[in-house]
Amino acid sequence: MRDPRLEKLADMLITHSLKLEQGEKVMIVGDANTVPLLKELMKKAFDIGAIPYYQMNDQELNRIQVSNASEELAATQNRWNMHQYQDLDALIQVASEWNDAEFGEVPAEKWQVIMKNTQESQDFLINNKKWVLLNYPNNALAQKAKMSYERFFDYLLEVCNVDYQQMEEAQKPLKALMDKTDRVHIKGEGTDLTFSIKDIPAVMCFGKRNIPDGEVYTAPIKDSVNGYITYNTPTLYHGHTFTNIHLKFENGKIVEATADKTEELNKILDTDEGARYIGEFAIGVNPIIQEPMLDILFDEKIGGSFHFTPGQAYEQADNGNRSSVHWDMVNIQRQEYGGGEIYFDDVLIRKDGLFVIEELKGLNPDALK
Repeated sequence: MRDPRLEKLADMLITHSLKLEQGEKVMIVGDANTVPLLKELMKKAFDIGAIPYYQMNDQELNRIQVSNASEELAATQNRWNMHQYQDLDALIQVASEWNDAEFGEVPAEKWQVIMKNTQESQDFLINNKKWVLLNYPNNALAQKAKMSYERFFDYLLEVCNVDYQQMEEAQKPLKALMDKTDRVHIKGEGTDLTFSIKDIPAVMCFGKRNIPDGEVYTAPIKDSVNGYITYNTPTLYHGHTFTNIHLKFENGKIVEATADKTEELNKILDTDEGARYIGEFAIGVNPIIQEPMLDILFDEKIGGSFHFTPGQAYEQADNGNRSSVHWDMVNIQRQEYGGGEIYFDDVLIRKDGLFVIEELKGLNPDALK
């Protein structure tokens, strides 16, 4: 029996996220677990006169390929990707990874080969085509969220089907304020960080790229970051989970990095020169997502959080930093997580996860739910 919530989600992805039009070609990527949603997406695409294609993914096969990656393999994959992306108008990636540790045994140098040689096609897709990424519920995600599968399935669909038009309107004052802000100061437990976002655009995220959504992002001027930050949520990178990450900055560069896996952390930050500079600063505002679950599509949207991202900057908020790394690390500033404050040009705009100036109070959870 068809689930009307999946029909609603498919309709939102096709008509709101992608604004897919008649005659446009869309690639829908998923795996065996995501077929119920893939079917709804294909039906909706055909209904509006678009041309959908599908591609099935497999985590274990991907791991075997990455583990044996060569320069030739990765360069060929990049060429194939470019041909495909150039011929598409849009892409929907429905992820459903069931084992976070699947790639944990892949040597770091193999990831570097893949990322270095496929950066061109990934950048082309991100910057030139319509795309949207979302997670589909499975038992692994439910376990990370500390929920039964049935409860998590309901939770995910509730989170993904929030009123993104209301969210868009509520984000406009924050974007306007960020666009005219120079100095940012963030304080909290183990955190005292200053940087400038002057003249770097702020970008609103309300269901166009990532689902679930709910953030406004920009980037610091590359050499302006000074101070230190301690991230209070666990983070996952290429199969490795990190906790208690502490970064110290001098003139934009990470000069000291520690965590529960300090050696592995520094290997990632040494991938290339840009990995030790910040490519994104974002404020999370999703009213339903409140707790971390070691899945960045959810965790970076947590209400009352921000993320501060080593690595590649986005073209829409470009500070010039280039890297094959883009590692979103999240800090929650609500009281139960130790609290914290964000200042724009010496004015307090958020305290303990809640916006305190009038024009931004529409982004607080009670207003957005």
